[in-house]
Amino acid sequence: MRLPEQGDDRPTPPRPPAPRPPAKKGLRQDFDARARAARADFEAQLRQRKADLGARNEALTARTGRNLPAAIAIALAFAVVMLASLLLLKPSFMVVASFLLGVGVYELTSAMRFAGRDVPRIPSVAVAVGVVVAAYLGGQAAALFTLLGGIVLVSLWRLVEVAVAREKPPAGHVVRDLTNGLFAQAYITLLGACVVLLAAQDGGELWVIAFILVVVAVDTGAYATGLNLGKHPMAPRISPKKTWEGFAGSVAASILVGILVTWLMLGLPWWTGIILGVLISGSATLGDLTESMIKRDLGIKDISSFLPGHGGLLDRIDSILPSAAVAYVLFLVIVH
Repeated sequence: MRLPEQGDDRPTPPRPPAPRPPAKKGLRQDFDARARAARADFEAQLRQRKADLGARNEALTARTGRNLPAAIAIALAFAVVMLASLLLLKPSFMVVASFLLGVGVYELTSAMRFAGRDVPRIPSVAVAVGVVVAAYLGGQAAALFTLLGGIVLVSLWRLVEVAVAREKPPAGHVVRDLTNGLFAQAYITLLGACVVLLAAQDGGELWVIAFILVVVAVDTGAYATGLNLGKHPMAPRISPKKTWEGFAGSVAASILVGILVTWLMLGLPWWTGIILGVLISGSATLGDLTESMIKRDLGIKDISSFLPGHGGLLDRIDSILPSAAVAYVLFLVIVH
């Protein structure tokens, strides 16, 4: 070893510092890694549950022919609006009914035009709205007069379109257009006017709520029973998913709810609920089958895409339309 000589002022090289133990840094890195792994695992589980829910929803939609969660949400929204209009300010029900029938007529006439049947949409919708106002303010006679005048208006509108067209359609096509326009008014406007006529009566708002509850029971009973027990198709060429087991469930559910609403809401004998339930179960099923026949005739799956994911507005009120006529007639027989 060389000793520093006297007068040698060169410094002695410093010793390197001892390395610090990386214990804290290692613990932090380990904690961060575990946190990232837990987050990734949670996100993977969330994606899997979402995929499973979507698969179950698609399977349910395939079996039932509808997006059930969306249908329930929209039904609840409509229920809130209708209850508010009927119970809080009954004249505002004209606005709700005008919207429902106007959109329904527009959907049906648009579907007809898509199938090559030129039914005028603007006057058809105007007639539906006019009949709603006439029914609520003027009663049966005013509603019928407005409807007949509206049918004449729609027919003349189409004839004027044909007269001014450069290329004249065949006479058979014109007749078909006129009859389709008449059908749209009879199927939607006339039946829908029964709801308005019923609501305009003293205590009629409770009848409207009551019969719609029975219609909901029909739909729910048919869905639950048909989904779990349905084996024998009711009308395979018209609606393959409808079964006799589902129809039986709808009748049972409608009778039960019919007894409850007539007894608790309408103050009528319990046996009138059986009549209401049986009649509404038949009319609601007929309305559903009628719309299925219309869609088959027009060659479409849904009347429209107004309600994304599960068809149009008419697809949701098809059971209510004929049931409204039944409820109105039953009101006139029992109450008047």
